[in-house]
Amino acid sequence: MRTSMSPVFALLLFLFAASGCAALIYEIVWFQLLELVIGSSAVSLGTLLATYMGGMFLGSVTFARMISARHRPLRVYAAIEAGIGACGLAVLFGLPLLDRLYAAHAGHGLIGIFTRAAVCALCLLVPTMLMGASLPALARQWKISPHEVTRLGLLYGANTLGAVAGSVLAGFYLLRVTDMAIATYVAAGLNACVALAAFAASRRAPVPENVAPIEEGAAQQVRPVYIAIALSGLCALGA
Repeated sequence: MRTSMSPVFALLLFLFAASGCAALIYEIVWFQLLELVIGSSAVSLGTLLATYMGGMFLGSVTFARMISARHRPLRVYAAIEAGIGACGLAVLFGLPLLDRLYAAHAGHGLIGIFTRAAVCALCLLVPTMLMGASLPALARQWKISPHEVTRLGLLYGANTLGAVAGSVLAGFYLLRVTDMAIATYVAAGLNACVALAAFAASRRAPVPENVAPIEEGAAQQVRPVYIAIALSGLCALGA
């Protein structure tokens, strides 16, 4: 049985691609901004990447348990996108203050590493947690079954395609022709458009069904899959 492509789902594919585009613009801009504050050494870059990926992990795990069908997932997703845009602007305007604080309190050795981690966490944890929560929020719109699970793959693929477009747009145009502020405004504008469109789509989307929690036995069966995926990510980012 094939998954029908409803107009609402087609719109969500486009919106999730735009969300991925904005996310990669932010990632490139934030990395460049924070490198001006904490430096571009291997330790600094590792701290940046660990904070970014860790925030997405925390968001996906935490919000996946909090968001249910009765929360109107599309409206939750709209709020998440609006929050990402607000955080992006906050990082842009708040980083000069953090720069002065870091310059005054930065140290060497372990103290310096912890200070860098604190700066990265203060800037990146909230927006990256919201990014990690975006797919779980959309997933609550459908009752996941062998028939419906293909929707998640399509959403993830659209988001990845948008991320590719965002990295190309930021690296080859926005940061070459304009500056990091304009790139941030573009990403925040994308988030705002996605939030408004998702909120409008929530009025036409069907009310999702409540999904029964996964039984303990089923959760234990898929645990090796989670471990394998985690090891795959470790190898990919550690290479």
